[in-house]
Amino acid sequence: MKIVHFKKAPRWSVLIAALTILFGVIAFLIWAGSPIDHRQATVVVEIPKGSSFTRIVDIIDEAGMVTNKPFFYLLSIFLGATRQIKAGEYELSTAMTPAEVIEKLVRGEIKTYKILIPEDFTAREIAARLAFYKLVNEKTFMALASDQAFLRSLGIEGGSIEGYLYPDTYNFDRSLTDREIIRTMVSQFRKVVTPAMLARARSLGLTAAQFVTLASMIGRESGYKEEKPLIAAVFYNRLKRSMKLQSDPTAVYRLEGSPGVVTRRHLQTATPYNPYLIEGLPPGPIANPGIDSLQAALHPARVNYLYFVSKNDGSHQFSTTFLGHNQAVIKYRMER
Repeated sequence: MKIVHFKKAPRWSVLIAALTILFGVIAFLIWAGSPIDHRQATVVVEIPKGSSFTRIVDIIDEAGMVTNKPFFYLLSIFLGATRQIKAGEYELSTAMTPAEVIEKLVRGEIKTYKILIPEDFTAREIAARLAFYKLVNEKTFMALASDQAFLRSLGIEGGSIEGYLYPDTYNFDRSLTDREIIRTMVSQFRKVVTPAMLARARSLGLTAAQFVTLASMIGRESGYKEEKPLIAAVFYNRLKRSMKLQSDPTAVYRLEGSPGVVTRRHLQTATPYNPYLIEGLPPGPIANPGIDSLQAALHPARVNYLYFVSKNDGSHQFSTTFLGHNQAVIKYRMER
């Protein structure tokens, strides 16, 4: 029987292999802890929901944030990141190391947008502002605004979300759906409008919906906090006397094109919201009131005013008589 003897690998080849591995490890560690580059450029990447890990790496690579794909895969596996990266929009910097990039993706530090929603914006104005930052699809948002099943899920009676999107400063990110953003704003409305406020509205003879509707009308009439209780008083006084409310911003609500200048033709157009033609309050809110308008609706000033007219500077002249109102109208129209 012939015995086969295997020659031992030369020591130098083993040494070369060991040195190759050592240098590879050193190169990997240096790469993992070094900035992508020194430009300190900001890069925004968006990772869609349901993306596979390989697709995520491709997205980051296409954005110029991966300088060594095999190393990036290896580091992600070592950090346990292959199944932990969260979807969303990320703001990265080329001054970051690959390890910092992966850790940020795993922590889900999604880019957020600080959005101010002013008091007394309409739902359409809110949708346009959110769409500008690509946080919502404007058409989808407005479709949800009148989706009856969705409104019922939010506990909203009536045909529209109008009035219940509370104006505030929000931090939204692009991973949120239109539904989630609407729910957040309605939730804020529920926090602000307390049971005590609703009880106060009932004591004034208003349902919750009527209370929000009146507040929205007050808000669209004036942006001056100190004037809002006076405007509320005018509306209450006219309601008590069965007088039409004759509110211009309410009359043009939902009219095509949202006219900036209100004309006689607008005021003569028959709509369910035209308080020059209908009795009492319109069928729903015409905007989304803030706390000043809501409080004014609950605490009108104790005055006998029945009329007001713009002074052309955002404020108003109030009158108790029709004669006094006509004189004010003539005065401020001549000035204009």
